[in-house]
Amino acid sequence: MLRTHTCGELRKEDAGKEVQLTGWVSRLRDHGGILFIDLRDRWGITQLVVDNKEEIYTQASRVRPEYVIKVKGVVKERPEGLVNPRLSTGDVEIVVKDLEILSSSLLPPFEIEGNKETDESIRLRYRYLDLRRDKVQKNLILRHQVAQLIRRFLSEKEFLEVETPFLTKSTPEGARDFLVPSRLSPGHFYALPQSPQLFKQILMISGMDRYFQIVKCFRDEDLRADRQPEFTQVDIEMSFIEVEDIIQLIEAMMIYVFKESLGVAVDPPFPRLSYDEAMEKYGTDKPDLRIPWEIDDLTELLGQEITSFSRGGNNFAVKALFLPQGEDFSRKKLDVLSERAKENSLSLSWVKGGGSSPLKNKLSEETWQGMVNKYPFGENALLLLAWGERSNLLNFMGSLRFELGGEWIKDKKPFQFCWITDFPLVDWNEEENRWDSVHHPFTSPREEDLDFLDSHPEKVKSKTYDLVLNGYEIGSGSIRIHQMDLQRRIFNLLNLKEEEIEQKFGFFIEALQYGCPPHGGIALGFDRLIMLMSGESSIREVIAFPKTQKGVCLLTGAPAPVEEKQLEILGISLQKQKK
Repeated sequence: MLRTHTCGELRKEDAGKEVQLTGWVSRLRDHGGILFIDLRDRWGITQLVVDNKEEIYTQASRVRPEYVIKVKGVVKERPEGLVNPRLSTGDVEIVVKDLEILSSSLLPPFEIEGNKETDESIRLRYRYLDLRRDKVQKNLILRHQVAQLIRRFLSEKEFLEVETPFLTKSTPEGARDFLVPSRLSPGHFYALPQSPQLFKQILMISGMDRYFQIVKCFRDEDLRADRQPEFTQVDIEMSFIEVEDIIQLIEAMMIYVFKESLGVAVDPPFPRLSYDEAMEKYGTDKPDLRIPWEIDDLTELLGQEITSFSRGGNNFAVKALFLPQGEDFSRKKLDVLSERAKENSLSLSWVKGGGSSPLKNKLSEETWQGMVNKYPFGENALLLLAWGERSNLLNFMGSLRFELGGEWIKDKKPFQFCWITDFPLVDWNEEENRWDSVHHPFTSPREEDLDFLDSHPEKVKSKTYDLVLNGYEIGSGSIRIHQMDLQRRIFNLLNLKEEEIEQKFGFFIEALQYGCPPHGGIALGFDRLIMLMSGESSIREVIAFPKTQKGVCLLTGAPAPVEEKQLEILGISLQKQKK
């Protein structure tokens, strides 16, 4: 080895030892003929001292930030007044006796040290430099630790880690597939898996009983801060289970992972809300429960009088959000919220301190008092009221709650889990005039709702459960259909023709006929989980080589054109782009 110790290893107990260190030059400081060099590697920083009386001073003076060097020297304890408490090695320094430059460096396009903001596109273009930064390295170290903890936890529960194919068949799972042309079968294509859904169910049919995989998945969809075209999920499937078994397993795993990696205690059981309850109370199926405010329904109290001066319509509703501390809301800010409501075909008004409101002269005294008496108004309290079409209104109020609660939760409990259960089995696709699966076609409906499957599918709830953390969905799962006749009923409900079923799911349909156990599972978004655990707001901060929001790798230039010869081998020709 070129080194005897890492740059984060030495302590005052090592004083007097002769050591050899390697790493990157982080900072240089010349204090009157004594040169101080901060040497950095993945483990930390050690201060080097080079006296101008030493022969190597000239050589040491040539180094610059990000040079890679090797030094030999003696560990010396720092005087008490010069100890650096910010460094794990802050009690010591190395008096350098020999220095060798292993590699020089150009001037980096941005500062490696410190927390100076740098344009993300530059960081991703020079990702190899960005990955040297302490914060990014800590995120990747946490990612590694959590992956190992999950593997250990599930292995101790007798789960088997089984790899499933990346080159597979295109099956409808809710997003566009990435397609891979086959040279050996011209005109045919593989698809990169959106998830290992059918393979993990086949593993249950195969008798594996308990399966998991930390696996790459691929979806060709529009991107945002918490999405990437390729992402990692913790995929889990179990046989002979019910909903409660999965929930208890995942709660135990989260408790274990958070304690071992962050030293954070997560309290079980996690709150549970049905989908309908979550939408009514929070306007979303991924509520942030750190925000204490709930959405109230005032339709019965105010609806009739509001429709006398405002447009009503089908599914009309009045919703409210009560903020005990609303002193920061100026009239200008309230007007901005009103304009946003109009942009969403809704109306918004407000009540301040229980007395001031544009609505006061539009409501009867009895109705006004009924509304004011419903809430503990203080001088700074604010009630936001909005009305319009119900589903649109709930989405608007849910977004408003999440946005306004952002400031409130800054110093509150950092991690709040909850489960959302009993999602609708299907929803109506207006554009294509058919029913779509809310989760996927293999999700089991509740037995008590089966009578509605043919006559009123919108009433059917499914055996589903999403895990939510701080307003982000980090896991989604369900009990699967294991009976052939029920699976065919679902396919028929989704308007899949027999030929289409055979073409897309033939291998799976065949497998179902050879003794399929009751089974279910869940997929956890690994990148999103690490993002939240590390306190980041984008999953790009916890992925080693992420892509931009347009799906571009700025480091390598992918996606990129290929040579015409490569396309000819695959039997592919490209259409000319329209100008």
